[in-house]
Amino acid sequence: MTEVLFYHLQHQPLESVLPTLLQKTLERGWRAVVQVTTEERMSALDDHLWTFTDESFLPHGTDREAHAADQPILITLSGDNANGASIRFLLEGADLPGDIAAYERLAILFDGNDIQALAFARDQWRAVKEGGHDATYWQQDERGRWQRKA
Repeated sequence: MTEVLFYHLQHQPLESVLPTLLQKTLERGWRAVVQVTTEERMSALDDHLWTFTDESFLPHGTDREAHAADQPILITLSGDNANGASIRFLLEGADLPGDIAAYERLAILFDGNDIQALAFARDQWRAVKEGGHDATYWQQDERGRWQRKA
């Protein structure tokens, strides 16, 4: 059964949280697909993942590139799983995949300071629960550590 994790971002921006989650994904030996909703976000994430720390980078590409299927982390606008990912990250209110069960894990990251993002995440929570999937809700404390809330 797919594990669905909702990450309520409040004290750190997406650009700080996502690379850490992606590093943990690669440490597990999983491939990841990161679904965004705009070309601008795709381009910004593509640039950011190469330079988010001075010591390392995250190997990745976008679905616009010739060898998208070979990427350990693939950034996309589509609902496809071109790189055979085990985990799918949904950002910016990206829609739930048609087949949630195709993934080991689904991670939904949303801005807790944005009322529309909160409302959309609540709708996704209901849809996931109604679909019979195991869902957990994680919220950041003041130090940026994740606390399981549901």
